[in-house]
Amino acid sequence: MWLGEYISLLLAVVMLGMGLTLTITDFRRIVERPRDVVLGATAQWLIMPVSAYLLVVALSLPVEIGVGLILLGAAPGGTASNVYTYLAKGDVALSVTVTSVTTLMAPILMPAWVILFAGEQIQVTFGEMFQEIVLIVVIPVLLGLTLRYLLERYSPTTAKVGLSVFPVISVFAIVVIVAAVVGGNVENLLTASGIVIVAVLLHNVLGLSAGYGTGVVTNMAEDRSRALSFEVGMQNSALSVAIAAAFFSPLASLVPAVAVVLHQLTGPVLATYFASQDDESLYETTIESTE
Repeated sequence: MWLGEYISLLLAVVMLGMGLTLTITDFRRIVERPRDVVLGATAQWLIMPVSAYLLVVALSLPVEIGVGLILLGAAPGGTASNVYTYLAKGDVALSVTVTSVTTLMAPILMPAWVILFAGEQIQVTFGEMFQEIVLIVVIPVLLGLTLRYLLERYSPTTAKVGLSVFPVISVFAIVVIVAAVVGGNVENLLTASGIVIVAVLLHNVLGLSAGYGTGVVTNMAEDRSRALSFEVGMQNSALSVAIAAAFFSPLASLVPAVAVVLHQLTGPVLATYFASQDDESLYETTIESTE
């Protein structure tokens, strides 16, 4: 419980780690393939906040839980989407680029959606959320990007070691964030866990499905449709936890904390399914060629 006051700092560590995984090349892809990047980012920005609000209304969620779900829906893509895109044999480059774009736009779009859908029920202002997201997301990401560039240029060995060690630190920080939220919400977790799990799971499944559907409808290649599935369906839950803990009730932070766990269950299942489809196609092709 005492770790709760360090959630924002821990998230900044996670976002620094994300920045270390990025390169200038990731942002060049925005110019090289703007259509797919814009479609992926737009789908993320529109589908998840709107579906979160519709679920709040449809499930008649309590105010605190509803705010938590809207925060989750308004969050940018999470770095886990890049990992699951890789495991699913999707377009990792597209996934990383869309994650980067949505993350850098988070200070503007995340508060805007929250104010739009929950403005009458909250006291926080757009400016307060904007400032917090810049401090704990944008600045650490840009710092990590700059640090990697400098290390690779002047100390490649140090850069290689850092890239192998920092992901472990980021994972540890996320675990501590979730532990802090759960520790401070034991009673709420026991009384509201059922409806929270249902809401988060429905939101996640809608996002994964709609993301893949967006790729199919816009005639993207299969690997890019898979990337969009994870980009749209997997949010930066840790960011939602930090914003909820900073500005809202503890119960609001419980929703994205549950999402941190559930996303790590649905993500691998879908990635395994996508990968198995390729394996099955390869097997059938091999059989046909031998015949």
